[in-house]
Amino acid sequence: MRKYMVGKSMRLFLLVVASVIWAGIWLTGFAVAHWLLYVPAAFLTFAAITGICPGMIFSRLVMGEKPHS
Repeated sequence: MRKYMVGKSMRLFLLVVASVIWAGIWLTGFAVAHWLLYVPAAFLTFAAITGICPGMIFSRLVMGEKPHS
């Protein structure tokens, strides 16, 4: 799984994007925002915390790109 880890700069980027989405959900209202908006916010937060990005893994599998070792 180590080969699918993202670097520190990418983790910071994911955290910033997740924070903007969470801020938008908060400003809209947690009860008003559609549940589908929580999915990318949760995935981006997970990726920023752990360094494992499911979207990046899926993209590499679809495009046939080999992960850097």
